[in-house]
Amino acid sequence: MYRYDEFDHAFVRARTEQFRDQVRRRLSGELTEDEFKPLRLMNGVYLQLHAYMLRVAVPYGTLSSRQMRMLARIAREYDRGYGHFTTRQNIQYNWPKLADIPAILDLLAEVEMHAIQTSGNCIRNVTADHFAGAAADEIADPRPYAEIIRQWSSLHPEFTFLPRKFKVAVSGAERDRAAIRVHDIGLQIKRDDTGTLGFEVWVGGGQGRTPMIAKKIRDFVAEEDLLAYLEAILRTYNRYGRRDNKYKARIKILVHETGIDELKRDIEAEFEDIRDGALKLPDDAVRAIEDYFAPPAFDVAVAGEVEEPSDPVFAAWRETNVHAHKVADYASVTISLKPIGGIPGDATAEEMEVVADIAERYAFGEIRVSHEQNLVLPHVARRDLPAVHAALIAAGLEEANAGLITDIIACPGLDYCALANARSIPVSQRLSERFGSAERQREIGPLSIKISGCINACGHHHVGHIGILGVDRKGEELYQITLGGAPGEDAAIGQIVGRGFSETDVVDAVETIVDTYLALRDSPEEPFLAAYRRLGDQPFKEALYGPARTAA
Repeated sequence: MYRYDEFDHAFVRARTEQFRDQVRRRLSGELTEDEFKPLRLMNGVYLQLHAYMLRVAVPYGTLSSRQMRMLARIAREYDRGYGHFTTRQNIQYNWPKLADIPAILDLLAEVEMHAIQTSGNCIRNVTADHFAGAAADEIADPRPYAEIIRQWSSLHPEFTFLPRKFKVAVSGAERDRAAIRVHDIGLQIKRDDTGTLGFEVWVGGGQGRTPMIAKKIRDFVAEEDLLAYLEAILRTYNRYGRRDNKYKARIKILVHETGIDELKRDIEAEFEDIRDGALKLPDDAVRAIEDYFAPPAFDVAVAGEVEEPSDPVFAAWRETNVHAHKVADYASVTISLKPIGGIPGDATAEEMEVVADIAERYAFGEIRVSHEQNLVLPHVARRDLPAVHAALIAAGLEEANAGLITDIIACPGLDYCALANARSIPVSQRLSERFGSAERQREIGPLSIKISGCINACGHHHVGHIGILGVDRKGEELYQITLGGAPGEDAAIGQIVGRGFSETDVVDAVETIVDTYLALRDSPEEPFLAAYRRLGDQPFKEALYGPARTAA
């Protein structure tokens, strides 16, 4: 993984000292909260309902065991003993004291981490496939390119104050596990007919109050032109993006209002002006970054037949949480942070330390954060899978539900967030408990539920197979259901099925949807999304509202 150079160390230390003085001035009253707000946002500090929140960057979701131990220490010493892993592959601390945040940033700097560009109208933390560098279907590891984008975008003088926040994701496989089509810019690594590596470029995706699927703007951008093309997109957006209305300031609105063809002409013209300048990527620089992400020294002695236990609990976990690796005798393991009845994405300090221990013993000390709010051990020898499973059981992290109905994504909602209209966490917990039976989850098969507590869609409800949006109706929490969303290469925005449900009734409504699917699927092998796309929404509306009220 990437290691800080001298510039990185000096840059992060200088920023921490600068923020320490800003915090001192806020606490002394020299700065008002309004004056302090843009300063804290540049350092990942939000003001939520009850306390400040610190969002720490985990670039492209890659962590070392040493870094995970530091995150655990911060949770124990400066928070309430836990952290919350997010859909941006970051981690949030919900209860730090403002006076302690500079000390937290000092500790993060010791392990080459920071909170810069995790908030504000800038280019945010670049995300990538959580199986990057390990996936059997990978064309190329996307992390070197995500790191190059990180270096290019960090405090870029032209893009520090964009019209709105800006998100980039990179996928290295044809199967899109990075949700590139719901990002401001999505990059799909591919090779042209000559075998040359480059990128398919998607622009204008996003969720929030106006969800949109990105438009493909270029079939192929050569590796050496990557930064110049991104710069051309950002310059065009910075010039024409709306600043009069923050709800219409994202690039997706610019794409919608301008039209993709006209916008492409502007971007291509900008690209032609700068493509042969300083932004052209030298091959030796790219290869130097790639060296940081060289695969670990896989043990050739693990090759051959692996005798696995006949235990059905292990078999169920292997089926859902173990994934194919590009090296045949290895696998990638998803560690679910979705225990039945638990809070999606939360991990205690003790759990983080256990994951760090397991990673060091069995996975070359490497950990990933997925945008599904789980953790991943990317490189585990297949012969070690039973030992890893046993260690996870001992820590209470053995839930075999990756990709199943209880692998729920949920934002913090009204329990924490000042923007939320409704609670997400209690609904996710009740849904998890309702569908908690292992047998029932396997009967249902792959199905994603995503929950947001407000229209900002931090829970990605728009791209859930079943999406749930909490809204406020005359002081009461109401939950709107969407069906048919998907974040991957078949990306789609879910469609509203009808009127919302109360907090009391929403879990029953989801169960009705699931039961309808089970009754109408053409075989046990037909997953929910395929069945929904075949059937349309009418049978689900009728099951929820009755034949006479489907238009409600």
